[in-house]
Amino acid sequence: MSFLNKKMSWTNAEFIPLKVCISAAYLYIGSTFPEFFSSYKGLILGLFGVSLVYVMILWVKKMRG
Repeated sequence: MSFLNKKMSWTNAEFIPLKVCISAAYLYIGSTFPEFFSSYKGLILGLFGVSLVYVMILWVKKMRG
């Protein structure tokens, strides 16, 4: 499993396709199932908030080197 332990550095430009792919999936799911996801709005927003803080912490650690 050395593939998962391999160290790589990514530039912001390399993440653009990943971000576009994920946002397109979110838009598709959001437009397809609005009634289903409306009941989980608070849970989804909470998960987004926690993951956003975690990603920002990881980003700052990586930028400091």
